[in-house]
Amino acid sequence: MKGKQLLSKGDLAKYPFMSGAVEYLKSLALKIEDLESPEYARLLGIAENRIVEALSDLPAFVRRPLQNYEVEISSFPMAVMMVAATNDALIKRSYALAEAKRVYELFKLEDKAKIIKIAKAFNWKIRPIKAETGPQDFALHFVDFLKNAKSFHAEEWKLVNRILCDGEVYLTKHDVTRLLQEEVREHIEKKLDVKERLTLPQNIAERVERLKRTFMKQRGKIRLEELPKGFVITAFPPCMGQLYDTIASGHNLSHVGRFALTSFLINVGMSVGDMVNLFRSLSDFDERMTRYQVEHIAGERGSRTKYIPPRCDAMRTHGICPGMNEICKRIRHPLAYYRRKLRTIRMEAPPERA
Repeated sequence: MKGKQLLSKGDLAKYPFMSGAVEYLKSLALKIEDLESPEYARLLGIAENRIVEALSDLPAFVRRPLQNYEVEISSFPMAVMMVAATNDALIKRSYALAEAKRVYELFKLEDKAKIIKIAKAFNWKIRPIKAETGPQDFALHFVDFLKNAKSFHAEEWKLVNRILCDGEVYLTKHDVTRLLQEEVREHIEKKLDVKERLTLPQNIAERVERLKRTFMKQRGKIRLEELPKGFVITAFPPCMGQLYDTIASGHNLSHVGRFALTSFLINVGMSVGDMVNLFRSLSDFDERMTRYQVEHIAGERGSRTKYIPPRCDAMRTHGICPGMNEICKRIRHPLAYYRRKLRTIRMEAPPERA
């Protein structure tokens, strides 16, 4: 993130991902080995709790009150370090989304001048306007609009449905804060995308392992609660498991990915209502449109044809195959994988006692 910062220390406490917060931390000259000292135990505990709350209780995390400025600014990079060290893609995506949703609620309370300061810190070309054609508050360069609206699938986010004048898109404050939320999510995800394995002090490594165990239990609980009885998640092929994890973490899927997951789950027994609820956490969720599309795939509308997911070769062509395991090499369709894996699981299950 580039651009001159004009934000106060209080702002940096609210938005600790900003480069001004990074500069503040650099001024402390804090090294990772320093964190082994007992004096940092409390701060590390706050960072760990920040992650746990973000992953397990999103509504509470979004509303969490600010602590003192130094704690907020310092605990965030510690949390990012620990999340990155889990090397778990779902944990990373979920944490980035939670932080983005938290700041979205803060963005809504800011005035236009502050919104512009934050947007310009991301190098957005944005200016305030007083539109005569409607309630628009800002003019944003179309490149910045497209960059951050690419994950939104609702019709309102298509450029053709926006007011475009001299290369600028006219937007309301609500629109801009939603786009900023997406910018923040991607920014944090990039910070978490650490290619090299981190070497951490033992006290931090132990916290990371605890986080992985905690979230593994939480993930299993969420999955069991969200899927109807009779579903066996461990029988999902790798492609559907990855698509489901993406939805569970609040991330959007491509149109092909949405169709593949929806048709798969419908064919293994998920109801239309449960399928609609699965998409409810997405940022661009529109219940009327989602229900219509799911009912169409389920064969309850239009041609009354119940669709099945694409074959494995088509999944690979569209880039939504994460890689084959041994079962994948012997089958050609996700539904065939599910049925074969399900039989294996049931055969290996211990017999029930009389």
